[in-house]
Order: sequence, then C-alpha cells, then structure tokens
Amino acid sequence: MSMKKSWVESANSAATDFPLNNLPHGVFSVGDGDLRCGVAIGDRIVDATGLEAAGILRADPEADVLDTPFWNDFMELGPSAWYAYRQVLTMMLSEGMDEDVQDRVTACSVPMSEATLHLPFRVAEYTDFYAGRHHATNVGTMFRGPENALPPNWLSIPIGYNGRASSVMVSGTRVCRPWGQLKGPNDDLPRFAPSARFDFELELGAIVGQPSEGMVSVAMADAMIFGYVLLNDWSARDIQAWEYQPLGPFQAKATATTISPWIVTKAALEPFRISTPERERLLLPYLRETGPMLYDIDLEVALAPHGGAQTVIARTNYREMYYSAAQQLAHHTSSGCPMRVGDLLGSGTISGQSKDSRGSLLELSWGGKEPLNLNGGETRSFLEDGDTLTLRGAAHGKDYRVGFGACTGQIQPATELPGWAKE
Repeated sequence: MSMKKSWVESANSAATDFPLNNLPHGVFSVGDGDLRCGVAIGDRIVDATGLEAAGILRADPEADVLDTPFWNDFMELGPSAWYAYRQVLTMMLSEGMDEDVQDRVTACSVPMSEATLHLPFRVAEYTDFYAGRHHATNVGTMFRGPENALPPNWLSIPIGYNGRASSVMVSGTRVCRPWGQLKGPNDDLPRFAPSARFDFELELGAIVGQPSEGMVSVAMADAMIFGYVLLNDWSARDIQAWEYQPLGPFQAKATATTISPWIVTKAALEPFRISTPERERLLLPYLRETGPMLYDIDLEVALAPHGGAQTVIARTNYREMYYSAAQQLAHHTSSGCPMRVGDLLGSGTISGQSKDSRGSLLELSWGGKEPLNLNGGETRSFLEDGDTLTLRGAAHGKDYRVGFGACTGQIQPATELPGWAKE
C-alpha cells in the first residue's frame, strides 16, 4: 500500500510518524484547557471531542462518547464503529476534500507543538508477558546456563504476571529510582536501599477494546484488540533477584510502566501483518494461529545521559516475538478470566538474535559484565540518575511510515526516606 495523500501537507512527508494511513488516537490539552480526545495527522491534532460536539463527526449518533478524556467509551462501541469512524475521518482528511469540510476540520484542530499529551485511555488492568524467545533465552542463560535457559513450560504457554495499572504513565513522565530490599552475594541479610540495577524493557502494549466473559479463541482475541502502544516496563533487577521466588516479580516491576501517547490502531497496522515463527513444539489447539498475527514494526532504543547526546543502543523488530498479543489475550481468558475494555497487555521484552538488538540493559551489558559505550565516552551497565530512555517504533510502507511517536522517561534520584523508615 502506498501513502494516502492528505490536504494536511505535513501528513504527506515520508518522515512523519502520522500520515493519513495512520490516524492514531490520543488525549491532549492546550494550555490550561480541558483534556480532549484527538487524532494525529502530520504535525496537527484533530480535536475529535470538538468534531463530535459540533456534529461534524460522531462515532455514535445517539450518545457522546468522546466528551471524556479517554478513548474507552469509543472502544466499547466495537469493531464496526471503529471501522466506520476511521473511514469517514480518512475521507474528511483526504486530498481533494471540499474546502468547506477542510475549514471545519481545521477549526477543530491544533498544532501538535502547542499540545500536551496525556494517557490516551483509562487503564483497567495491566498484564505483562515474557513472550520473546531471544530475551527469555538470554536471561535464562545468564542465570541457569544455556542448557536450561528456557523454563520447561516456555514453548507451550505465554508466561505472564499481573502488574499494576496504577503505575502506568504517559511518555515524558519522570521515573523515580525505586527503593527496595536488596541482597548481594556477600550479604547475610537484605538491606533497604535504592536500586542500583535499574533497567528498561522494550515492549509493545496491546489495548483490549472489547470485553469478554469466558474463553475466547485466538481469532476472537485478535478482533478484540483496538490498537497498540510502545511500552517501557521499567525493572529493578536487584530488587527482583531477591523477591521473585516463588511468585515472580512484584515491587521490582511496580515502580512505573511508560507508554507512548498515541494508540496506533490495529487497522493502521493491517498491511504489516506477518506470521509468528515456526514452532518446534506444537501448541495446544486453543493457542494456534488462524493466520499472521505479528507485525513488521522496526523498534529502537536511545539512551541520553543528563546533558549528553543520545546513543541508539538497540534496534530490533516486533517480528521477533514468539507469541502474539492475540495468543496472549486468548490464553488470559482460558481460565474464564474476564477481560475489560482498557486492559493493557505488555508483549514482554522484544530482543533479536544479535547483541545490538537486545531489548534491555540486562542483556546488552550481559548482567553488567560488558558495559556499553555511549557517545561522549560514558559507559552504562544499568541506568543512572539523569538518564533519559527513548523508545521509537514504526512500520514502513513503500513511501510512508506508521509510527508511534516517542516513548520517553528520565530517571530521577530516589526520594529521601521518611525518618521512621530509617530506624
């Protein structure tokens, strides 16, 4: 598919993340104004809340669904409404549209440079998976050796854990270094201290747009997904090392999860579907794919020390996943677990086979034994205070890109402990 041309000139650049082919959904404000639902097109944001209020474009003719600062009510309308809304908005923004329509839409839009972006949806629940084979193999090799790198269940089941929806934050929000119980190899007992091995994880987050009651198939799960965001599941490796036996991650993953501000809809990613990898162990019937379930999305991670230049420290692709979001969602429902509109599923760390395609510092520095060299001469094994991490991603067409925008977070020093906590 080629680039769709728009009368919004900035949307016709091959370099923009937001051509007419994309139309991602977000929430924005200007100055001290209210939070509003918006759609990105080139270097502008179309005020979807304003279009609805003016009667120019309504997703539901009977009710306002975009008069709230999140897209959940819109998602509840279902795939037919998502499709119809996208079709009409695409037509309104297409090259050659009547000047009257252009003027009305322009009046309901703002320059992106003047807007502040917010969480694009109300997060109902958050589940994180461990579904990238290269990541799981690397981590397992470090801790259990190459012969036992993958747990016995890994090739049969998408492993996951329930995280904290309350700690999901939008790109640009600062992340404070967490305190926690740490126990080194020479310590008799744990001590309470700031994490010294704070890390990022490069992931893609799938947003559930339809609820479920009971088990759903992989095909049904795929239809339930509204769209995707970039996701950084910040991780305190030293806290996790002490706490994770026997129930898995807890406080090590509860500090923050940063997502990009734009939801790239599943419809925008359709041209980039690709198949999951070949299976060396046949999956159980309820997890088998009915067609291509992954996407060809290029991903990269950049690290910038405080006051320093960025260094791209990893490049990989979402095609490296072993289990798709649809398989993860289908498995999530297999016990009868109800899913809600606004549930967020983290893919798990996306790493490739080569060293420069690893999606975490734990892997890139091989547990701290092989520090990375940054532009400017500094090195990193794990994140230091003042570091800014930026995730970027885009699917590439013939002459356009469907991008997510940036997903950034800067590390702040650990907060001062209250007096009672020091005793």
